Amino acid sequence: MELHLIRHPRPAIEPGVCYGQHDIGLAESATEVAARLRPLLPDRFELHASPLIRARLLAEEFGTPHLDARLKEIHFGEWEGRTFSAIGTAIDDWAADPLGFRAPGGESAREMTTRVLHWLSDLQLSTPDEPVVVVAHGGPLRAIAGHLLGLPPERWLGLDFGCGQVTRLDVENWGVVLRWFNR
Repeated sequence: MELHLIRHPRPAIEPGVCYGQHDIGLAESATEVAARLRPLLPDRFELHASPLIRARLLAEEFGTPHLDARLKEIHFGEWEGRTFSAIGTAIDDWAADPLGFRAPGGESAREMTTRVLHWLSDLQLSTPDEPVVVVAHGGPLRAIAGHLLGLPPERWLGLDFGCGQVTRLDVENWGVVLRWFNR
């Protein structure tokens, strides 16, 4: 399976604000980002996306996506929409356990990974005939790529998916090839 992972364009939110599943618009044109990325994608593909507007708007530039809530960003609960400075020293708890920590009313990275990998398993069971394009968020894309590449979850944060950029993985019976990253 030829898999193209695209992170949504830059969101319309001030730097230093925790936004997670907060449904915010875009700071750059989805049309322009799609035009830049289109030459990197195959002519035909199966299209999947997070239903959050910042991913959905870009996906809709490519066609009619299969929207799936399992592709949403991690839910930061009460932290969403707050600045990191306002969250204060609670950030230290997150830094101490980035996979297991759960913001009040939110979910942990481990919980987010479970839902994203359920989506991936369903995709792989459906054995798509065409390449697959996924438009989502940094967290879910790290989980998909990290899992497929066989990296331990503690290393997934090192997969820094750039906004409005695409990464290609080729998933074969014998393993996974990272063709390119952040184009």
